[in-house]
Amino acid sequence: MKLLRTTSIAAGLLFLAACVTINIYFPAAEAREAAEQIVEDILGEELKPMTPAGDDQSMLLTPEENRYTINLLDLLIPPAEAAAQPKFDVNTPAVRKLEASMKKRHGALKGFYQKGAIGFTQDGLVGVRQLSAVSLKERGQLQNLVKAENADRNQLYKEIARANGHPEWEKDVRTVFAKTWVSKAQKSWWYQNTKGDWVQK
Repeated sequence: MKLLRTTSIAAGLLFLAACVTINIYFPAAEAREAAEQIVEDILGEELKPMTPAGDDQSMLLTPEENRYTINLLDLLIPPAEAAAQPKFDVNTPAVRKLEASMKKRHGALKGFYQKGAIGFTQDGLVGVRQLSAVSLKERGQLQNLVKAENADRNQLYKEIARANGHPEWEKDVRTVFAKTWVSKAQKSWWYQNTKGDWVQK
């Protein structure tokens, strides 16, 4: 009976260790910083100084909570492994190629943003808001540009998640970029709010 109980406890600890090891958190802060750099480069904005850390202080553990957390992790997995943090990597050939393609295309899209014909969608893409804002001659060009842009954006989010070894992060990456496109958009450009309604910045 004692052996059975000991085996059960050991199995439980192994299960918890597996959960801790597998469930690596999505590094939202690092993702936001990377998204800002990419979006600013594509939209032609000058890189702004990094915002000092401190906005997320509410997420920090108290010293007492931190000590108990560390002690628990030490029981489950080696301290070095517990301390390891994922590095959010966007510096890959595929990401750079997509970024360059989107930056080059932005020159043609910018005028359509300014006319209100297109805007940023809530899922991190570009949507046609008002086709009548452009001439009949320009409409075919606009639709082709939007199609190409969205293909690159979808591939970008997928590639960033893949480059970091977590394809399941694609949705999180997309969410971060969707917010970043809007925050970096010029005044008077259009975007979709969380309800899907078009709003002018």
